[in-house]
Amino acid sequence: MSNATGQKRVFLFLQGPHGPFFHRLGAMLRKTGADVWRVGFNAGDRAFWFHSASYIPFRDTQDKWADVFTRLIAEKQVTDIVLYGDVRGIHAEAVKIAEGRGLCVHVFEEGYMRPYWVTYERGGSNGHSRLMETSVAEMQKALAQSDMEAPLPPGHWGDMRQHMFYGALYHWFVMFRNGQYRNFKPHRSLTVVQEFALYLRRLLLMPATWVDRVVSTARIRLGGFPYHLALLQLEHDSSFQKHSPFETMPDFLREVMAGFAKGAPGHHHLVFKAHPLEDGRVNMRRTVRRLAREFGVEDRVHYVRGGKLARLLNDARTAVTVNSTAGQQVLWRGIPLKVFGAAVYAKPEFVSEQPLEQFFAQPSRPDNKAYKDYRRYLLETSQIPGGFYSARGRRQLLRQVVDMMLSPEDPYEAFKSGTAAPRQQLRVVR
Repeated sequence: MSNATGQKRVFLFLQGPHGPFFHRLGAMLRKTGADVWRVGFNAGDRAFWFHSASYIPFRDTQDKWADVFTRLIAEKQVTDIVLYGDVRGIHAEAVKIAEGRGLCVHVFEEGYMRPYWVTYERGGSNGHSRLMETSVAEMQKALAQSDMEAPLPPGHWGDMRQHMFYGALYHWFVMFRNGQYRNFKPHRSLTVVQEFALYLRRLLLMPATWVDRVVSTARIRLGGFPYHLALLQLEHDSSFQKHSPFETMPDFLREVMAGFAKGAPGHHHLVFKAHPLEDGRVNMRRTVRRLAREFGVEDRVHYVRGGKLARLLNDARTAVTVNSTAGQQVLWRGIPLKVFGAAVYAKPEFVSEQPLEQFFAQPSRPDNKAYKDYRRYLLETSQIPGGFYSARGRRQLLRQVVDMMLSPEDPYEAFKSGTAAPRQQLRVVR
C-alpha cells in the first residue's frame, strides 16, 4: 500500500474485540477519507457497530463465507481488511484470500505485554507474527537508532471489569437477539447460552473468588518455602488451540506435575496460577488436586484463581507456561522460564531449552540484557499503549493506531526504516 492517507482506501472490518472499539476505529478512519464497511456474523457484532449504512450482515452458513467474502472485496473494491485474532475459521479463510489478492491485513490482538498495551501487526499475530522469524540480533541492530527507555511492566490487567461486562453483553445479544442469524455458529466449542452463563457466573462470583484468591496467595507468600509457578491459559484461547503441542490444559498440567515430581527438590512447592478470565468450564482446581495425588506431591501443590501475577512472581524460583503472554512479566524479572508452545518471546537467548525435570532441578537463567532489548523492540513497534475495553484505554489506543494503519509500512518495517512515529510512554489506564 503506497497511500499514507485514507483517500482511496476501503477498509472491511470483520469480527473485533467485544465492545465499541471497532466502531470507534472505523469512525476515525472515515475522517481520514477512507471508506469503511463492517461484516457482522451475529447480533452481538451488530449491537456494537452503530453506523448502520456500512453494516453488512452475513447470514449464510460458514461454507458460503469464502465466496461471499471474495464477492464483497470485489464489489466494494476493498484495499484493507481489519480483524481481531487471525486463527478463528472465518478470519483464517479471509486472511488467505486477502493476501492472495494483495490486500493489506490488519490484525489486532491482546497485548504481548498486556495490560497497558495492545498488539497491532499485519498479516498475522502470535504464532503467525513476523516476530517468530526475527532474531534478537536483528532486533538489536534495529534498536541501534533508538534510545527510548522502556517503561516498567504493570502488575495487573488494565480493564478487566469492562472486558467481562462487554463479553456478557455480547453473548446476551447473541442469545436473545440472534433471530436473523440462525446459521451462526461460534468459533468455540460451547454454545452461546453456555458462554453467557459462564460470563454471568463469573460476574456474580467475583466477591467469593476474590476472597479465595487472597487466602490462597497469603498461604503461599507466608509459607516460607521456595516455589515454582505454572501459568495457566484459557483452553479455548487461540494461542493454546493453534500454537500449542497440547490438546487440553489438563495435558499440560500432567506434564508439569510429572516433571516437578521427578526433578524439583523435596522442599520446593508448585503453584498453578489460573488465567484471570478462567470461567470454570474446566474444573482446574479439581484436576490439579487429582494429579497432585497421583504423583504423590499433594502437600506441595497449590492453585490460585486469577489475580495479580506480580504478587506471586516476586518470589518465584521459575515459571512454566505453554505460551502465555504472562511469560513476558517472568522474563522482565530475570526468572528462568520454560515454554512448550510457539510464542513470540520464545527466543533461545532467554527461554530455557532444558528438559523439564532438569529445569525444575537446576534452571538456567535468561540473558536479561537480550530480553530487555527484545522488550524495547516490541514497545517501539507492535505494542501500542491503551486497551480495547475501557473508554480511556480506547482513547489512548486511537491516538496512535490509525496513523499506523495508514502507513505504507508495517510497524516493524517503519521502525527499521526510521519512519515510525515516536512511541508514547506508558500511561496508566484505569
